[in-house]
Amino acid sequence: FRSLPLWSTLSNAATGFAIGTGLGLVLGSLMAESRTIEKLLMPYAFALQSLPKVAIAPLIVIWFGFGDGSKVAIAGLLAFFPVLINSFTGLRSIEPERLDLMHSLSATRFETYRIVKLPNAAPFIFAGLDMAVVYALLGAIVAEFLGAQQGMGVVITQAQAVSDVAGVFAALVILGALGIALHSSVRRLEHRVVHWAHRGKS
Repeated sequence: FRSLPLWSTLSNAATGFAIGTGLGLVLGSLMAESRTIEKLLMPYAFALQSLPKVAIAPLIVIWFGFGDGSKVAIAGLLAFFPVLINSFTGLRSIEPERLDLMHSLSATRFETYRIVKLPNAAPFIFAGLDMAVVYALLGAIVAEFLGAQQGMGVVITQAQAVSDVAGVFAALVILGALGIALHSSVRRLEHRVVHWAHRGKS
């Protein structure tokens, strides 16, 4: 099963997704908590995001090789920014009154973050995760297009080389279905975790 092209693409996309979103949440939280860190990191984050990924993808492949490392790196890079910005925005959108209440209760900074800020930012974070999970899949496929031994990108490239139109469309349909499944999984997880945001909704 692990030798299947779909498994190779999915496993590398999942690894890149985990790394990219983890870093995005951590750095987004740090920037939301500290104006100094925000001023230090935010310009570099936007500079990195503004770079065309198609242009820097070959460099990543050169640095990390044609194996799984480049797939994970590109997937993580694409998944990073949506979670970074959404977590930062969500953590900064907390009402001042709620912060004043926690301060009056002598709550520590971490307690305020865990009890008030993080739950408030959860809908924003899941919005970022919803985008990031698809971007991570795209990143893994882009890396496979540039050079890999297995994966759905390799399958598509090989089918194009022999003008196998049916094979290309079949791979695209599989990837489209996988993208829908990943999106649905994130949405279901959001409804379980951020249940209070969906009360009263059909």
